[in-house]
Amino acid sequence: MKRIVIILAAMALALASCGPRGTKNAEADAQADSTATAQAMEQKQNEEPMFDIFTNKGKMRIKLYSKTPKHRDNFVKLVNDRYYDGVRFHRVIEGFMIQSGDPYSRDTSKIDLWGQGGPDYTVPAEFVNEYWHKKGAIAAARRGDMANPTKASSGSQFYIVHDENACLHLDGQYTIFGEVIEGLDVIDKIAIVNTDPYDRPLADIFINRIVAVEVEPEPAVEPADSTKTE
Repeated sequence: MKRIVIILAAMALALASCGPRGTKNAEADAQADSTATAQAMEQKQNEEPMFDIFTNKGKMRIKLYSKTPKHRDNFVKLVNDRYYDGVRFHRVIEGFMIQSGDPYSRDTSKIDLWGQGGPDYTVPAEFVNEYWHKKGAIAAARRGDMANPTKASSGSQFYIVHDENACLHLDGQYTIFGEVIEGLDVIDKIAIVNTDPYDRPLADIFINRIVAVEVEPEPAVEPADSTKTE
């Protein structure tokens, strides 16, 4: 009889110790996993940030590459300074690319200077073999080789590939630092507009604003109740 009582007491103690305590441990593990996930997503966002480019032809979502950090960080700085607000796509060639980022393009009285503007610095070239001129690729514009033998990039001007077959010869010549991940159809809408002999759209196409995309962590999975039995 005493042996039975001892066994029952031991079983009760074991059940008590693996009930609420197990639930707390599971909740703590879930919270730790959620925190780790959020931190990983924040790090990823810092390494390859995403932005929404709002134009009067629609919205494009872009991602910048981690392996071109100088261009990435420069673009982030310019966006934070709202440098691109109100600039035009000043050069558009259907079946080739669309180009923007020139602050002169805000002012029609400076139309003869469109394509020459930017901050008073360039960005060193960052050529990465795995990045190529696919449709939606974002690359930095630059001056020609004679005046720019190191192929340094413009401080602000960039172009987006419309037709990769027409741009493949540019691989290794211009720094590709990001890509359009949503809104490829907006490239098409911009590329087909009518232009003048200087490839300037006859109807204005503006970048209204570029906004950073905040990545929300996935909701944590509710831990199973370890006190329940099948």
